[in-house]
Amino acid sequence: MELTTGAILRRITETPLSTAAHKLATIILDGIAWKDGYNGLERGTAAFTLAHLAEKMGVSRQHLTALLVELAASRLGLVRWKPNGKFAPWLFRFGGSVETEAAPDVVSASGDTSPYRESKNKTVFAGKIEILGGTNVYRTPWADLIKAAKASLACWDVDTQVIWERFLAFNRARGNEAVPAGFLLGFMRQWRTSPHAVVKPVADVALKRASTPKDLELQRLISAAPSKNWQFHAGDLRKKIGQAAYDARVMKVAKKFDSPRFAAMLAVHGLAVLAGEIAK
Repeated sequence: MELTTGAILRRITETPLSTAAHKLATIILDGIAWKDGYNGLERGTAAFTLAHLAEKMGVSRQHLTALLVELAASRLGLVRWKPNGKFAPWLFRFGGSVETEAAPDVVSASGDTSPYRESKNKTVFAGKIEILGGTNVYRTPWADLIKAAKASLACWDVDTQVIWERFLAFNRARGNEAVPAGFLLGFMRQWRTSPHAVVKPVADVALKRASTPKDLELQRLISAAPSKNWQFHAGDLRKKIGQAAYDARVMKVAKKFDSPRFAAMLAVHGLAVLAGEIAK
């Protein structure tokens, strides 16, 4: 099957399916990226969690699974796989296996009039990023792009501000004043494969500077929750106390110890471990 929005939409309308399966197919089609760089996905794929799909469909998870099986067994040949861990979103593709390379004409032609071709949830990283600019990502044009792209990447559960701060730190350490916007997407795609290359320098700064009682206390708290598993600690604590309370704790610790945000996050995780709120 030719992988374009128009071709897939025509196949959907021509394939005998239940009404609900037709709706699910168009929802998945709406999320498909047709060029590398859209939503951080390879072209021809879409990313959704099952909970999100069930919510958009208004059905139970059990019913959703039955609909996915129906689409997989149909002429549409829907396949799904999860490369980024148990809690990451599923990736979907119509027609062909996961290993199949997209056809050269996978990008929709200009004559494709499908209403999904210009979907607003598609994001592309273009232009230049000023590394020496502000550290608040929400005062830049990159916040929404990071949020959309991370949905299908290993950093899907990492706070947008944290990704931005670590990207800036990564480039400042290399003396970069401005980089192509595509570097940000590449940085996010490498999150799983080389996390320590970015995490360690930030954490080490907090540990090596320990010389006063306050610094030693910060080091003790950070050591209670090793940086290697910080994402798991962050996820567990957010689930337990909520995002607002989590952010408030981080701000309070950062102010108390005059520390970088990442070091404050590790300290908050350490406090939670010591208090028995989350496991080490």
